[in-house]
Amino acid sequence: MAHPKAKQSKSRRDKRRAQYNAKTKEPSLTMCPATGQMHLTHRAHWHEGKLYFKGKVVMTKESA
Repeated sequence: MAHPKAKQSKSRRDKRRAQYNAKTKEPSLTMCPATGQMHLTHRAHWHEGKLYFKGKVVMTKESA
């Protein structure tokens, strides 16, 4: 476990956290190479009854 020799100030910690939060405010969108649909990065998405992940069909929705 980390054992600091000196205590860091709370403002220094808050500045570091604020910089990280400023970078990650907006979700990153990418275009699927298979469907051309915009979706969140690293997430599967549905298109015309099929579930796509990394441009490949992972699952199909069965019609009842």
